[in-house]
Amino acid sequence: MAFCRKSRARRAGSPCAAGTERIHCPDASLRSKAERAARIAFCGILYAMILSMTGFAAAAAELPGISLAVELRSVNHRYLDVTLKLPDELRGLEATLRERIAATQKRGKVECRAALQRTVSATGGIAVNADRVRQLGDAAASVAAAIPGTPPLTTSDILRWPGVMVEASVSPETLAEEVDSLLSQALSELTGARAREGAKLRAVLEERCVDIEAQLKRVGPRIPALHAAYMEKLGGRLREAGLEPNDERLKQELALFATRIDVAEEVARLATHVAEIRRVLAQGGSVGKRLDFLAQELHREANTLGSKSVDAELSQVSLELKVLIEQMREQVQNLE
Repeated sequence: MAFCRKSRARRAGSPCAAGTERIHCPDASLRSKAERAARIAFCGILYAMILSMTGFAAAAAELPGISLAVELRSVNHRYLDVTLKLPDELRGLEATLRERIAATQKRGKVECRAALQRTVSATGGIAVNADRVRQLGDAAASVAAAIPGTPPLTTSDILRWPGVMVEASVSPETLAEEVDSLLSQALSELTGARAREGAKLRAVLEERCVDIEAQLKRVGPRIPALHAAYMEKLGGRLREAGLEPNDERLKQELALFATRIDVAEEVARLATHVAEIRRVLAQGGSVGKRLDFLAQELHREANTLGSKSVDAELSQVSLELKVLIEQMREQVQNLE
């Protein structure tokens, strides 16, 4: 195939022209096919998958005289930890299987269990070694000639003789290929299971983002009301003490009070973190660690918001935020 090179050139009026690389090939037909494939791939991916770290998959196959099965189990973990449990016949494939799993899984504790059982094939998996039987017959005839009256060999005696029964065998190369094929099937099934659970977790996290934003909307309207209530309370105390409220003094006290209860910075950071969580979810890929960090930042800001609260409703908002963020963190722990 002729060498192809990429450039950032874009053709005006073409679908997905913005952000699509144009592919130049010497052959015009190859170029048009390559461009069409690139556009389809670019337009077809709305957002990348998010994978859960929890999943299960299994695949099995029957070979002459052998039954094979491969199981994959995955749970959440801080990094990738692959454990293999193989029978003696498959020990030599351990390094290859470990590399195959590590190539598709980024995080999680993955356990790969392979089972191999000897079976009797319904299509003649066990055969009789005719040469061995003939040798036994000749040896029995020689013994009978040398020792008259020796009882003849029975059929069961012959079948029990070592080397007479021959089981169907599979070459190591065929066995390795079959195990590799079963692992590919199991990995594909495991990725599908993790993707389905990841999609559900994405929906839960997006729902929590909506709930957090709803709580933040309760904060803004409370600040002016708190200022007015503080002014009235302070003026009433001064009059009870027999002092005439001074507008300038009240303004200074109000400014100090407003500084002490100002939560605009915390609310802005909470909103920014929620927007970043949405961006990470839309980007997809391995998002677990990034989302875990953002959840920690959300919790810190919610704590600061609660420490500045001088109102029952603001305290309730802080409490509700902590509950929502903790629910989010629990789900994030399961994401790759």
